[in-house]
Amino acid sequence: MLLITPPGVYPAQGDTRLLTEALEREVLDGRRVLDLCTGSGAVAMAAAALGARVTAVDVSRRALAAAAANLLLNRRRVRLRHGDLLAPVAGARFDLITANPPYVPSRSAPPRRGIARSWDAGRDGRALLDRICADAPALLAPGGVLLVVQSAVAGVPATCAALARAGLRVGIAARLRQPFGPVMTARAGWFEERGLIAPGQREEELVVVRGVRPV
Repeated sequence: MLLITPPGVYPAQGDTRLLTEALEREVLDGRRVLDLCTGSGAVAMAAAALGARVTAVDVSRRALAAAAANLLLNRRRVRLRHGDLLAPVAGARFDLITANPPYVPSRSAPPRRGIARSWDAGRDGRALLDRICADAPALLAPGGVLLVVQSAVAGVPATCAALARAGLRVGIAARLRQPFGPVMTARAGWFEERGLIAPGQREEELVVVRGVRPV
């Protein structure tokens, strides 16, 4: 897959790869797939390559422009929608929903513009995760699957508990440990003060949480 990632658009990284690997273990041919926080469109294109009918959503117009360019470059068909999380697809139903939302704890509320909007997610890192856990299950068809990737610093147990409360059967689809990137490294001292990481810890665990709506 060839990807154009202009300035201001979140580049495909370890979380993108981990979510894509989890996606590829699902049966997708002919299925309806929704990719939230699509960024450059990497996960959406992976689903389309497996025969899915894909809709991708992002709040950033710049990200959607990059995704559109990448779709042309890779000759994939994906419906792109601009808007806040699930708002552009309200009332629709999907067999699979993927999400790679911002999840890095930040000292302030999530910004409304700029590249930091791709990762800053409030003091606990759950500004968007909690909304996805609360609202996405209702858009799943019976037997539908939700895949959400996040860092362990943003509370994987909280995600699992929220999806279980929403009626999904919950498990862990994939895990990956990787060194902190520049953003996490810059905040490591603050994370230590808050007990989000152990003293001296400079790597994080990425986790894909999988929720299934009962048939």
